[in-house]
This record gives sequence, C-alpha cells and structure tokens, in this order.
Amino acid sequence: MTHEATAALPEAAPEKTAPAPAPATRPRRTPAGRHGSRWTPWLYLTPALLVLAALLVYPIYQLGLISFLEYTQAQVSGGEPTTFKGLGNYRTLFSDSQFWQVLLATVVFAAACVVTTLGVGCALAVLLTRIRALPRLALMLAALGAWATPAVTGSTVWVFLFDPDHGPVNRLLGLGDFSWTYGRYSAFALVLFEVVWCSFPFVMVTVYAGIKAIPAEVLEAASLDGASQWRTWRSVIAPMLRPILIVVTIQSIIWDFKVFTQIYVMTAGGGIAGQNLVLNVYAYQKAFASSQYSLGSAIGIVMLLILLTVTLVYLRLMRRQGEEL
Repeated sequence: MTHEATAALPEAAPEKTAPAPAPATRPRRTPAGRHGSRWTPWLYLTPALLVLAALLVYPIYQLGLISFLEYTQAQVSGGEPTTFKGLGNYRTLFSDSQFWQVLLATVVFAAACVVTTLGVGCALAVLLTRIRALPRLALMLAALGAWATPAVTGSTVWVFLFDPDHGPVNRLLGLGDFSWTYGRYSAFALVLFEVVWCSFPFVMVTVYAGIKAIPAEVLEAASLDGASQWRTWRSVIAPMLRPILIVVTIQSIIWDFKVFTQIYVMTAGGGIAGQNLVLNVYAYQKAFASSQYSLGSAIGIVMLLILLTVTLVYLRLMRRQGEEL
C-alpha cells in the first residue's frame, strides 16, 4: 500500500476508558454527634445523681456550715444570734485530749473489725464452695438472717447472751458473774463480736459469688498441681477476686469506722467514764447531750475527711499494683 493510500484511511477513534471510581470516604461525625455520644451516659445517670445530691451533698453542706458557726442551744432557741467562728470549733476540738484518745480508739477498733470481718467472710465463702447443697443453704440462710437483723435488736440480744446474771454464755464458759461491759477491752471485744456477726454475711455472699465466677479449669489446675487450700486462695483466687475484695474492704472500712448503734446500746452510751467511746458516739454526745451542735458537726466533717482519705489512698495503692478499677 502506497503512502497516499495510507494517508487516505480514516484515523482510528481514541479508545475510551471508564473513569476510576472515587475512593470511598467514611462519613464524618458531626460535632453534635460526638458531643451527643459523650454526654449520653451522663443523661442516664442524671436521675440517680440528683437523688444523691439531695441525700448527700446538701446535708454535707449544712454539716460543714454549722461546723464554722457558734451554734448551741442558745442559738437554736433564738436567745442569741448565730455568729461565725471560722476554724474556732476545729481548734477547740484538736486541743481536746479526749478527742485524740477517742480517735485512736476508733481507728484501732475499726481496723480490728475490718480484718476480722474479711477473714471470717472469706473463709466461709471458701467453705460454701466445698460443702453440699443442703448445708450450704442452711449456712446461707443463717448468715442472711444475721445480716437482716436490725442493729438495735442484734445488740440487745448479744447483751442478753453475755449478761453476767442471766446470760447463757457465762454459764457455758464457767465465768460466773463476769461482766463483759465493765472492762474497756472486754466491752470492745463484745462489740467487735456483734459487729462481725452482722457484717460478715455481706463479705461471704459477695466473695462466694466471685469464686463461682472463676473458671473451674483454673481451680482444677491448681488442685492437680498439688496446691493446698491456703496456697490456692493466696495465689489463684485472691488475685482474681481483687476488684471484689477492694469493694468489700472499702465498704467494711466505712461501716466499721462509723459504728454507733452497737457501741451506744451495748456499752450504755460509751462505757464507764466514756472508756468505750468512738467518734460517732462522741459526736452524738457533743451535739445532743451537751448541745454543742457546732462541735458535733466538726467531728462529723473530720470523720468524712478521714474516710475519704483512707478510701483514696487505698484505691491509689491498688492502681499502682496495676489493677483496673
């Protein structure tokens, strides 16, 4: 074919290609959507937070306010005006030697109650996992009955059981007319028994539920390795139950540090010459027996700060050990 013929041929049309698809883009959340998802949990918590604010925040505010005022029976009856004392009530409180004695007794007594309650509750929780259904049910019902008993009723029953004249405990132990509430340490021991009796069921049931949630393969592996019951608890069960143990420990600290009913009922308001006073009973005596409501409020604020400090320190120590709370 000649050059002229080739030039006479029509030019081929350029080949058309399909356009490349646009890259898929993730739909962006609008700022309103992000803020909405962030605040949604707080919206669900709002009713509970409002109830807590009404039951806790306002009373604590009033307690703190009264602790900075001169507020006695004269101010309550309107005979004298209420005056602002600032930290005067706290200075009076901290300069009172009896306050420091009561504080030390409260700390030691609460620590003994917490340790004993946790020990008894955890031991019985392990026992529940090793006994049959019928004894387990009987133990659970007996423990829940102790837990459900009002503090005043339980304290009265324990005073009767250990009564030097008519109580069956002294007869069984051959103690004669020994008075448990006469001596300081024996009275504290008697109150400790009652506090542990009505407190260990919470620990027992909570720890038992946590043990039942542990996979059976883990406990079987420990048993096959020849671990004793104590070694299984210390090396296997306790580390896995650490979040639960943290909760029951903090609850026990709060409950036992502010014990009132048992001390007031079993020692007749704090024992002979106030030898069995704890902070809660001491605050009651200052506020209502002596009509020094501002001093009683100051003791209440001190107790609140102590409990908050202990709780925060305990949680911080657990976080340092790598435990997520």
